[in-house]
Parts: sequence; structure tokens; C-alpha cells
Amino acid sequence: MSAPPEAPAPIDRRMLAGFLRRHRRAAVAVTGWSVLEAVPALSSGLLVAAALDRGFLAGRPGAGFFWIGLLGAAMVLRALMTRALTPWLGRLVEPLRDELVTAVASGALHRAAGGARGPAGAGVARLTVQVETVRSLVSALLRSARQLGVSLLMAFVGLAALSAPAAAVTLPPVVLTLLLCVPRLRTLARRQRGQLRAEERLTALAGEAFDGIRDVVACGARDRVAAELGVRIIEHRDACRGVARTASANTLLVSFGSHLPLLALIVAAPALLRGGTLSVGELLGATSYLLSGVAPALRSLVAVLGSWGVQLTTVLGRLARSSALASDSDSAPASTSTGPTPPGRVPRSSDLSLVDVEYAYGPGAVPVISGLSLHIPAGSHLAVVGPSGTGKSTLTALLSGLYRPDSGRLTLGGVPAADADRSWIHRAVAMIPQEAYVFTGTVRDNLRYLRAEATDAELLASSAAVGAQDLVERLGGLHAAVGLDGPELSSGERQLIALARAHVSAASIVLLDEACCHLDPAAEERAENAFAARGTTLIVVAHRISSALRAPRVLVLDGERTAAGTHDELLAESPLYRELVGYWTADRPDDPGRPAPLSAPGARTPEPGPPAR
Repeated sequence: MSAPPEAPAPIDRRMLAGFLRRHRRAAVAVTGWSVLEAVPALSSGLLVAAALDRGFLAGRPGAGFFWIGLLGAAMVLRALMTRALTPWLGRLVEPLRDELVTAVASGALHRAAGGARGPAGAGVARLTVQVETVRSLVSALLRSARQLGVSLLMAFVGLAALSAPAAAVTLPPVVLTLLLCVPRLRTLARRQRGQLRAEERLTALAGEAFDGIRDVVACGARDRVAAELGVRIIEHRDACRGVARTASANTLLVSFGSHLPLLALIVAAPALLRGGTLSVGELLGATSYLLSGVAPALRSLVAVLGSWGVQLTTVLGRLARSSALASDSDSAPASTSTGPTPPGRVPRSSDLSLVDVEYAYGPGAVPVISGLSLHIPAGSHLAVVGPSGTGKSTLTALLSGLYRPDSGRLTLGGVPAADADRSWIHRAVAMIPQEAYVFTGTVRDNLRYLRAEATDAELLASSAAVGAQDLVERLGGLHAAVGLDGPELSSGERQLIALARAHVSAASIVLLDEACCHLDPAAEERAENAFAARGTTLIVVAHRISSALRAPRVLVLDGERTAAGTHDELLAESPLYRELVGYWTADRPDDPGRPAPLSAPGARTPEPGPPAR
């Protein structure tokens, strides 16, 4: 009998430190650029004091304008440093989500292998909402708290260099404000932990209720289930209100405390001026540090740490129970592989063939795909339709090599999928899921991600082919930044970038899993025609009936009623296909291109989707 798997090491407070050690090059670069970015915060008061004492008040206006000009140059330098910093921030944030997803998923597998059981809804909340929350919070903290903290530190360094007495007068109020905020942040963290627990309980109960809705209705338990859900909703509402009240109190405290340093300087200024320890220029320079540096940075920094920082600590602590990521490891999680993977067989073509393929999500589960036989010649165009839960996304995952059949035979170019060379699959197969991903970097970086040697002309040609040319121009061209500090992109705009990325690749098999669902019908048609025109084997999980009408061949997935053929053949032979087409044309006689799903009739519980690629 084999030993149970070793329990994974949880995420703790040192997790981020371990992550930064694994990505130390990016961390060092961010630190260096941050220091350069803070040059205006360091020099602003010194330059203002010099402009007054050595320029305007000394009767030398030219010198005064010179020092003010240096301050303007420092602001330009800050903008340049911020631009140079953005790609390095992406190199820290992007790997974090991947490591957290791996950690949470591995932790769930370890617990399942050890016999642990728990509500699935909580696991979904951790894997989706909470992991994405951590990614967003780290991104926000790197952009905001990092800049504010460095600016606050540099402002005090500059203030001390300008006038030690002024720094001695203004530093105690800042320290006092920070000390008063610490217990409030602890209270906020405690209440946010309660909010997360309430969220998980609500998610778990709602998931169980929705999964068993038929049983709930059949047993007449609707009122009882609704009452239980109502209790959880009220619990979550109260938790959110508690967090909001504590955060508001913190905001008031910091707003008052941020003005104390300036008040202390105003009270002490007459004595300092009379004693000759402070000049008029130094007084205005110190005031500049406090008004433009210390006060706003202190106010914003505490607010950011009190919201995003506390949330990050809370969510990381919650993820600790489902993590397999070693918090004190200096290296990435070790691979379980015992050696290099031997090269597989290279398929002769892009033909796809399935013979009696069956796939289920776990032992004992009802197969999502059962007894499916299908031949897809190279260069063909196939649309896949069917109600939700019939295996459309599962089929694309099988064809892309992400999943392997439980039984039956799946071949690529005559080679069994399990034996096919993985590098060939990575080059030859491109799958675009419904939720497209845009990486932090430039538009050029995103478009040539699957083909690094692509020229700018090829990138622009593919963008034009799929209808993304206007988007690229609106963003500012191939060199424009997208991702962390780029413009907010809609779901449809992200899909256009993903479509152009796949079009410029060398893929000979393209799988569109509702990859155009956020585009209008004309844009969807243009994208599908672009892939069909390049001779690519195109498989489209159809979101609109128009996608099925464009395809020479259609696959209707529905268990034993699965059928394949042309549109006319299926109208004659497949009751389900007639139902799908009839549903569309009956409800939309004047607008056959409107974006309604093909899976409306006979809808089932959604199947688990394949991982994004």
C-alpha cells in the first residue's frame, strides 16, 4: 500500500518574500527604477528653497528660474522612469497568478488524495475570485503603495537635508499617526477575514443549491433553501458593512493625522526663523515637502495599506489552507519528473480522428463525451453546437491535447495523441477560450507571443485579417502598452488581440471555444473567415447560428443524439439541430445575427471547462 501524499507547505506571511527571491532580478530592477522615479520627491523642496534663497530673494530671478526648471526636468524624469518601470512590474505580477493557481489546485488534489472532503464552492472561490484578487492587489500595491512609500521616505530624506530642525518638528506627528493606525488595521483585517468566510459559505451553499435545483423543486424544499440562502446573504451583507465602517473610520483618522506635520511646522516656524535656524526659502521648501510629498503620500499610503494591503494579507491567509506552495523555498516548486520527457512522434499532417472516444471528469462520473467517432480532415472547417454540458469545451480540450481520452482512440495526423510530440502540438494547435488573456507588455509582445520571429508587417496583416487593425491603431500602434498600466480593454477587445495572436502563429489547427462571443456578428464572421482563408483546420464552438451556417460541416453534441453533417442534412436528420435553429429563428426573425447562445433549449449544468491557454 503506497504512502499518502505529503501535505503541501502552506502560504504564510513569507510567501511573497519567497516569490520575490525566485524573481529577484525583476525585484531588484523595480527597486532601482523606483528610486529614480522618486527623484522629484527627494529634490522638490531643495529646489524650491534654492530658487527662493539663491534666486528670487537674492535679486537673481534668472537663477530662480533655473532651479524651477530643474524641478520641471525632475518631473519629466519621473514620467520616463515610470514608463521604464512598467514592464518589470509585469514580470513580477504575471508569474504570481500562475504560481497561486498551481498552489491552490495542487493543495486541493493533496487533500482529495488524503480523503478530505469539503464544499466545492469554497474551492471555486479560492481558485477564481481569491487568486485573482491576490493578483490584482499585488499589482495595485506595486503600482501605488511602492510609489507612495518611496516618495514618503524620499520626502523626509530631502526635508532632513534641507533643514534638520524642520524634520525634527514634523516627524513625530507622522510617527504618531502611523502608530494610531496599526490597531485599526488589525481590526480591519479581522473583519475582512470574516467577510471572506461569509463569502465562501455563501458560495458553497449557492453552488449546492444550484447543482441540485431539480431535487430541491421535486422535494418541495424551495422555501427552506431560499431561507438558508437568505441567512447567508444577510451574513455576507453585514460582514461587508462592518468592513466599510472600519475603513471609513481609518480614512478619517489618517485625514486628520496627515495635516498634523504642517500644523507643527506652522507653530514652530516663528521661533525657527527668529533663531536663524530656518530661512524663508527653507520654510517654503519644507512646506512644499509637506504639502506635495509627505501629507498626500502619508494619507494615500495608509489608505492603500488599510484597504489593499489588509485584503492581501487576509486573502493570502485564507489561501494558506489550500496551498501547495512552500513559503520559505528559495526555488520554484520542484517537478516530480524523474528525467527529460522523451520526444514523441511527429504527426504527418493536421488530420484529426476520434474513434469511440470517451471522457469523464473523474472515476465514477457520468462521461461528458461517450462513444464519439469523428474524422476532421486537414484544412476543414467544423462548427460544434449543442446544449450546455454536452461536451463542447471538453472536445476542444481533447483535440488540443490538454485532456486525454479515458478510452477510445484520438489521433493527430495518424499518430495517437498520447504519443504525439508535445512541441509539435504546441506549435501546430492554437486554442482560444471564451475569456481571452492579454499579457502585460506591448501590443507587439502580445501578438507575437506564439511566434517570436514574426515581423511587424505580419503582425499588422494578421490584425487586419481578424478585424483588430482599428483596435491596434486606437491603442497607439504595436509599441503601445497593454496590461497593468495600459488602457482598460473590454472583453471583445481582448478577444480581438487573442484572435490576431493565433492568426499570426504557425498553428495549422485552430480551436475557437466561443472565442468571438463578445464580438458583434459581423466581426465574428470576419474573424472566422480569416482563419478559414489561410487553410487552417478550423473548429468553432458556435455561439451563434450564423457560425454553423458558415461551416461546411456541423457537429451536434448531445450524448446518444450526437450527429455530424451539413446544415441541410442535420435539419433533416437531427431533431436537436432543428430545435436549436428553430429556437433562434422563432425568437429572432428580424435579426438572425443577434448574439444569443445556441445552448438555450435543453440547457444542462455547465461542464467543467478546460484551462486557459
